[in-house]
Amino acid sequence: MTSADETKLLEQVSSLRQRIESQLAHRVIGQKDVIEQLLIALLAEGHVLLVGVPGLAKTLLVRTFADALSLQFGRIQFTPDLMPSDITGTEVLDETPSGKREFRFVRGPVFCNLLLADELNRTPPKTQAALLQAMQETSVTAGARTFDIPRPFQVFATQNPIEQAGTYPLPEAQLDRFMMQVSISYPDAGEELEIVRRTTVVQEGTVEKVMNREELVAIQRLIPTVPCADHLLRAAVQLVRLTRPDAEAPAEIRDNVTWGAGPRAARMLVLAAKARALLHGRAAVDVEDLRALAPAVLRHRLVLSFEADARGFTPDRLIEGLLPAIRP
Repeated sequence: MTSADETKLLEQVSSLRQRIESQLAHRVIGQKDVIEQLLIALLAEGHVLLVGVPGLAKTLLVRTFADALSLQFGRIQFTPDLMPSDITGTEVLDETPSGKREFRFVRGPVFCNLLLADELNRTPPKTQAALLQAMQETSVTAGARTFDIPRPFQVFATQNPIEQAGTYPLPEAQLDRFMMQVSISYPDAGEELEIVRRTTVVQEGTVEKVMNREELVAIQRLIPTVPCADHLLRAAVQLVRLTRPDAEAPAEIRDNVTWGAGPRAARMLVLAAKARALLHGRAAVDVEDLRALAPAVLRHRLVLSFEADARGFTPDRLIEGLLPAIRP
């Protein structure tokens, strides 16, 4: 990437961040860290699992992102009776004008730019698996034909962490497709007061378009060209390897983790770090980018032992203990 390209890209991303934060503020109060992580995932072409209790504006946040970036928005409410074809689409038998009968594929809601998979864990794994090919290969296979999903395509899924009745744990293969798991917490007192004030006296704010799809795709294609020094690449790989309970891992990992993160985690961490570097006005990855994003990239990829759960260990606590391994 030339110096002129770097300057142009930095200006584009910096401008995008300021404009989208300004538009999101019309509808969403607070959640600045969440908004930054979602924007990082968008630029790095990563899928996101949003975890938070009901009423924290997860759906509104995703829909506002789509509105501000001129993205075709799709929403699927996952329920126990949902079928895979309700997501991907199905073939129907049609009669042509000439009187001939032939099968026609009717596309499902997955054919969009930004898909909100609402309460993904409320549907059985059979139906959850309908998203696997779309998330990994940006395509859907129906019968003997494969249909491409137009770029950009990203899945922002939501999950309620407090309800267990009527839910199905996400399979590890599904979780690994998500670049990040973003935790949404309660707003502070001032933010909550503003939420109540705004939502009880006025209508939902309007959002202006800040970028079109073609401009977003152009930025996404440039993200992999952002430089990342070899020692930072090695640090990202080493961090991921330390999450696996083998001889190289710290005792705390060996005692509490059943399965660690796979190779996809290091790749996702580096790509996300490249996007974060641009958002913070830097043309190359810094060690702080890796440290800031490690919890979001790794927390859903660690399978804790039963004993660890019983003792109250969390993935974030274990990941925090590994961060000193990332050195400048």
